[in-house]
Amino acid sequence: MKITSVNNELVKETAKLLKNKYREEAGCFLIEGEKGINEAIQAGLVLRYIFTEENTNSYSGNNVIETTEAVLSKISDAKSAPKVVAVAEQLKYSAEDLRNAKKVLLLEGIKDAGNLGTILRTSVAFGVDGIVLYGNTVDLYNPKCVRSAVGNLWKIPVISINNLVELEELFCGFERVATLPKGENVVNLKDYVAPEKVLIMFGSEADGLSDELKTFATKNVTIEMDPTVESLNLSVSVAVLVYTILK
Repeated sequence: MKITSVNNELVKETAKLLKNKYREEAGCFLIEGEKGINEAIQAGLVLRYIFTEENTNSYSGNNVIETTEAVLSKISDAKSAPKVVAVAEQLKYSAEDLRNAKKVLLLEGIKDAGNLGTILRTSVAFGVDGIVLYGNTVDLYNPKCVRSAVGNLWKIPVISINNLVELEELFCGFERVATLPKGENVVNLKDYVAPEKVLIMFGSEADGLSDELKTFATKNVTIEMDPTVESLNLSVSVAVLVYTILK
């Protein structure tokens, strides 16, 4: 198939997937670039369409659409148009997928899609078993998050939980670690030894963990730093803490 017009109906419908509302309705998301798409294929994701530059022979099949740079720009929010964009079906996970997990990361109220994607990549690298998105968190399938995850989005179960009751039921047998600034009843990371089952909880850079989750925690841990440095970027903090605890 070949499509060259940015006003084509399929192109317009695909471009809608740049917005969270339409991703939720369609149950699909966009993957940009050959690396991500190739890894998605290897992982068995269902790709409904693959839009690729004309005269590119990397892909074949009834779902491959030859197109133009203008069309690729319309269905991507990247600064430079990728040479290939795929429409993939979203993965569906539930709490049951974390029943046997032992090392879990919880992210509360994360607003930056790039940070979330980087954290996904870090979590896969350092052996996290699953991720919980708690509260009002940026959409997992935001194109910036997908790009930042660099092919790791579909390598780890990610679920959303929006109430403490469900959280308590799922992680009642875990040590629940709140990552906090220095203060009373806070252990330095270098002195902390995690048990077999641990839930590591991070809040957003702007707000930190909610009082609800601070109360839910059974242990408070901080990353000891030079006192002249106020804080670290969230994804850096996650990398330091997760590597140290789970190595």
